[in-house]
Amino acid sequence: MEASGFTLFDTAIGCCGIAWGPAGLTDVQLPESSRAATRARLLRQLPPAAREHAPSELPPEIADAVARIVALLAGADDDLADVAVDMERVPPFHRRVYDLARTIPPGATLTYGEVADRIGADRGAARAVGQALGANPVPIVVPCHRVTAAGGKTGGFSAGGGVSTKLRMLDIERAHAAAHGAPTLF
Repeated sequence: MEASGFTLFDTAIGCCGIAWGPAGLTDVQLPESSRAATRARLLRQLPPAAREHAPSELPPEIADAVARIVALLAGADDDLADVAVDMERVPPFHRRVYDLARTIPPGATLTYGEVADRIGADRGAARAVGQALGANPVPIVVPCHRVTAAGGKTGGFSAGGGVSTKLRMLDIERAHAAAHGAPTLF
């Protein structure tokens, strides 16, 4: 795999971006207000040497990840759990949160408090879980949208479109899960 690179691609929810390094994905950018805004926000996270690739130029692992993200956002049943993610720049607590979030299947959710409990932190760590998820560099691959606030509230979402993007992603996943008889609660 090339040392680093990035590409933009279209999905059911808009133009997304993805960046990678030798150890896997480093960044995923959910849609902003325009393709140019998505590209600009992604570029702010990347090293200056990152090279943009056309979809036809992607390394096979990246092309596969893009295809699977596109499919998931169109309603496919894929948890993306085996997509390689480079967690080198991620603090240890965040890594624990992200590892747990990657176990939540499409169509299911956990609360911030439940994530805190499951990683062995006390329930008071729910706010720290939310902060970790807000800093998630690879949303959708680390499905931070599947973590909600207590009492059926959505909680925040730092991607473009905010909570409406989170709800749209959850609706896509829940519709697929319900159509296939899967439970919608984790």
